[in-house]
Amino acid sequence: MGTADNSAPNDFSTLSPERVLHALESLGFHSDGRLLALNSYENRVYQIGLENGAPVIAKFYRPERWTNNAILEEHAFVRELAEHEIPVVPPLVLQGISLHYFEGFRFTVFPRHGGRAPELEDPHTLEWMGRFLGRIHAVGALNPFLERPELNIANFGEQPRDYLLAHGFVPPDIEAAYRSAVNQALDSARHCFGRAGKVRALRLHGDCHAGNVLWTDDGPHFVDFDDSRMGPAVQDLWMLLSGERADMRKQLDSVLAGYENFFDFDERELHLVEALRTLRLIHYAAWLAQRWDDPAFKRAFPWFNTQRYWQDRILELREQIALMDEPPL
Repeated sequence: MGTADNSAPNDFSTLSPERVLHALESLGFHSDGRLLALNSYENRVYQIGLENGAPVIAKFYRPERWTNNAILEEHAFVRELAEHEIPVVPPLVLQGISLHYFEGFRFTVFPRHGGRAPELEDPHTLEWMGRFLGRIHAVGALNPFLERPELNIANFGEQPRDYLLAHGFVPPDIEAAYRSAVNQALDSARHCFGRAGKVRALRLHGDCHAGNVLWTDDGPHFVDFDDSRMGPAVQDLWMLLSGERADMRKQLDSVLAGYENFFDFDERELHLVEALRTLRLIHYAAWLAQRWDDPAFKRAFPWFNTQRYWQDRILELREQIALMDEPPL
């Protein structure tokens, strides 16, 4: 199971509602006919009502994105976190495995866990989340990923830049301006990494924004580890921060008040906050471009690849260059 299934389709065009339900039936689930598409673009995720029992969540993986071993490594990490009583949602193990196949598609089934968005303006909420992130990172530091990549300038900055420029997404009349801005931004990011020095890479959630945290009266639980990878701990912290620098520093202090009860935070990683934000912006543009043949992306992101879009990206990168020259939080 080292590589993706060669017989798999290369898009979601044939993943009909009937095929989704038949895939679940192949594992012994009997649907009551209720199928709700959830908000996901990278993969296809559905809530499926069952004749007997609570609904389940079925996640169909984007073909050719991850190898089977990389998906299973993510599953193993989430199960490891659950074994440490950290509130995550591991996949169900059915017929002895967690990754399943149906008519060329790979999919996983999860129990449904409800919740609401966390109130990140509340210091108590941030401290609570910090405690669990500290626990996640304490487990994440025990062993490395072997199949999943590391978040670094090469694969989150240089490769996305090269893809955008090589495939003609940037309009010719502003390509030189974009090329200049993105290259300067990557140079600034390298300086930030240089100022931070050698920081520890560990297994991360990787995409820890508010949309991937569900809050209940019992606190947070973390979902969607699809972007889990190796990287610096601060990657899972900075996306919880917003507003002016003073606001972000207060928010970070609240997060760290909980976090450092379970895992030490290396303050040098604060040099990486704006560099990581910059890499995410470059990577996001390429992520949209690489999936632009998917009709769901054209419907959801109609503003992408317009003249205005790329003009805004140039301004955004120039702003990031200035921010990366400032002292860390």
